[in-house]
Amino acid sequence: MFNIRHPQKTWFGVGSVSKVAEEVHFLNGKHILFFTDKGISEAGIANIVLEKLNDESIEITVHNTCPPEPAIQDLENIFDQYKNKKFDLIIGVGGGSTMDIAKSMSVLLTNSGNPRDFLGIDLVPKPGLPTILLPTTSGTGAEATPNAIFSIPEDQVKLAIVSTHLIPEVAIVDPELTITAPPKVTSAAGVDALTHCLETYVARNATVLSEVYSIEGMKLISRSLRKVCKDGSDIEARSDMALGSYYGGVALAGAGAGAIHALAYPLGSRFHIPHGISNSLMFSHVMKVNYSSEIKKFAKIANILDENTLSFDEEKAAKNSVDAVKRLCEDCGVPTRLSEVDVPARAIPELAESAFKLERLLNCNPKQLTLEDIEKIYQSAT
Repeated sequence: MFNIRHPQKTWFGVGSVSKVAEEVHFLNGKHILFFTDKGISEAGIANIVLEKLNDESIEITVHNTCPPEPAIQDLENIFDQYKNKKFDLIIGVGGGSTMDIAKSMSVLLTNSGNPRDFLGIDLVPKPGLPTILLPTTSGTGAEATPNAIFSIPEDQVKLAIVSTHLIPEVAIVDPELTITAPPKVTSAAGVDALTHCLETYVARNATVLSEVYSIEGMKLISRSLRKVCKDGSDIEARSDMALGSYYGGVALAGAGAGAIHALAYPLGSRFHIPHGISNSLMFSHVMKVNYSSEIKKFAKIANILDENTLSFDEEKAAKNSVDAVKRLCEDCGVPTRLSEVDVPARAIPELAESAFKLERLLNCNPKQLTLEDIEKIYQSAT
C-alpha cells in the first residue's frame, strides 16, 4: 500500500494569481493573516496579491518580515505575536521560508501547544486554519509538502514539523510571480527543486505514484534550468521551473528526501548557508556514493539530464549521472565544494554527527550510510 498527498486545489499558469480572491471567498475568509517577507514586499509582489483582495468585507493583517532560513525561535516569536488574535484564513506569499512559517502558523493557531511540541512526524493532532500558498521562487515546492523546516541553533541542526495538516487547501503557482527572483536565488532554488525530484525518485519510499512526479519534474527542470539562469525573463522556462518545483513538492509528500538533504541541513544550520546552496554542495558527492545501489534509476536520471548518455549501457550511464548533475550545477553558477563557501575541514566530524542523527531523511536514502560514510562524503566535498 502507498499514498500520495496534494493540496486540495492547485491553480497553475501565468495569471493564476487572479484566482486568489475566488479561493478566499470559497474558503469564507474574512479575517486573514498574510505572510510575506521584506524582499517580496519591496519588489511589489505582495501587493499584486493584496490588490486582488481589495474587498471591504475582508480584514487582512500583513506580516511582511518573515526571515530567510528561519530558526525555531523565529516561529516562536511570530506565534507569540498572533496567538491571542482571531483569524480564519492564512495566506503565504514568498519562498519556502515564508510558506513554512505560514503553514506552521495555520496549525499552531488551532492546536494547543508551542512550536517545539510539533517538531517531528505526525505530532499535530488537529487540522489548521485554511491556507493558501503562492510561491515566488521555483525551488522548495513548499506549497505542496507536509513539511516545515526550522533550524535549531543550539543543536546546530534543522528539524521539521511534518504533518498532512500542513498541506494547504490551495496552492496558486503563477510563474509570473517568480520573474523578479534574482539570478542567485533562481539558480539555487532551481538546483533545490532538482534535488527533490531526483532524491524522491531513488528513495526507498518511492512509489509508482511519486515516481511520475519525480520523473516529469526532472524533465521540466533539466530542459529549462540553464535557460532561466541565463535569462530570468524567459516565461516559458520560468513556467517549466515552477511546475517542476511543484512536482518535486508532491513527490516529497509521497516519497521523502534522502542523504543530500541530511548532509545539507547541518551546513545550513551551522554556517547559515542557504538551503539550495547547501544541497548543491552535497548533490553530486552523495550521488557518487548512491548510484551503484540503484543502477537502473540513476541510468534513467543520466538519460534525462544528458541525451549523450542514451547510447551508454546502464552502469556507465548511472555513473555519468553524477557528472551530469555536477555540470548542471556549475553551468548555473552554484558551488559544489565546501571550500567555495569557507566551510573548514575541521568542522566535518561535527557536521557528520549532526547529519547522522537525521534518521527521517537517511532512512529514505537508497543506500544505508554509516557515520564513517557520511564523514567520507563531506571530505570528498572539501
